[in-house]
Amino acid sequence: MAYEACELADLARAAVPIGEHELNPDGTTRAPGAVLADAARVLATAQRFLEAAAVFERMGGADWQLIGAILDVSPHTARVRFAMSEAAFREELLSPEGTRSGGAAEEASRLRAHMAREPLETALDLDDWVLRHEDGDSDLGPAPVSGGLVRQGLQRRTEKHS
Repeated sequence: MAYEACELADLARAAVPIGEHELNPDGTTRAPGAVLADAARVLATAQRFLEAAAVFERMGGADWQLIGAILDVSPHTARVRFAMSEAAFREELLSPEGTRSGGAAEEASRLRAHMAREPLETALDLDDWVLRHEDGDSDLGPAPVSGGLVRQGLQRRTEKHS
């Protein structure tokens, strides 16, 4: 989930600046459709973030009733919307890495499986990302993502990396 949030933030941040090369002298765009294409990528990434959040909540024990209530939909609608993502995530946890081949979707699937199997490594990478993008408004500490990993097994692995 944190990785999807990182991807979403990077895409949204990239859409903010307007370079001189992007506009004609009259203020119109030099590349019609480019801004809309960027917005579509942000929306698709936001949808992946929402799916990841729902799966995260399900893995933490949330039922469809709660997820539906939060999203203001029926439990059935929530289940229909997110059950396949949950099942795919659970399957990725069980399948060995590298058994799939080719395609961006399959590469993303392998990446998600790796992140699920190596949460500490992923969290440490995300710590670096958060700290590079910190705006100074809050003290996030040295481990804004990995610090949230409180399970004892992950803490032991953290000590080995120190």
